[in-house]
Amino acid sequence: MAQIGFKCDRGVVRKNNEDACFVIPSDDVYIVADGVGGNSSGEVASRTAVSEIALMVNDMNMKQLKSAEEIFGFFDKVISSVNEKIYKMGRSDRAYRGMATTVVIAYLRNGSAYIANVGDSRAYLLRDKEIKRVTTDHTYVNELVTKGVITEAEAETHEQRNVITRALGAEPKVKPDFYKFRVFKEDVIMLCSDGLYGEVSEKDIVEIILLSDDMNDASHNLVAKACHEGGRDNITVVCLKI
Repeated sequence: MAQIGFKCDRGVVRKNNEDACFVIPSDDVYIVADGVGGNSSGEVASRTAVSEIALMVNDMNMKQLKSAEEIFGFFDKVISSVNEKIYKMGRSDRAYRGMATTVVIAYLRNGSAYIANVGDSRAYLLRDKEIKRVTTDHTYVNELVTKGVITEAEAETHEQRNVITRALGAEPKVKPDFYKFRVFKEDVIMLCSDGLYGEVSEKDIVEIILLSDDMNDASHNLVAKACHEGGRDNITVVCLKI
């Protein structure tokens, strides 16, 4: 079991908090979601996502999943089920029309991390004082970067940088990305919404985590830094130290 810290904050500018997170230490499953939609529908989408995923994890004996294929197969079914639920909610209730949410999930098992993501909420790995982004953003500007149309630096300030191309509830079906890697003692896995990395540089993220007393302290310090830098979006951070 990892040392855990998490913080979900409205930020400085937004009136509502459309982010959500859920930690299940007994199963070593951790979830961050960032909702989108008018009125409070983004909040409904993100909270539906994390709560439904948590329910399905709790109903499954995770130890029965023996291989990476079985683990990712389970999370693929979970994400598909949640996507369908949010999509139907958006179609059946005018108040929820157009709502959707990102999601990033981390599952720790026998010295490995299994990551699933849809959208632009991210997973990072901090090892030996160096940070590496694990996930790929499902965004319009990331597609432009991949095609060589713009640079990473240009993407950070692009006027359409917040346009996501994949999200739970946006379409009848959704395809998550999956990642697996080995983890070692003192590694830190960080899950976050774009409210963190949109305000705080990777260099500052590393420094804050390394100088924090524990993962709860790290999560709170990261959110405080994002707020200090403007807090223009909701901010969610989950830090896991192996």
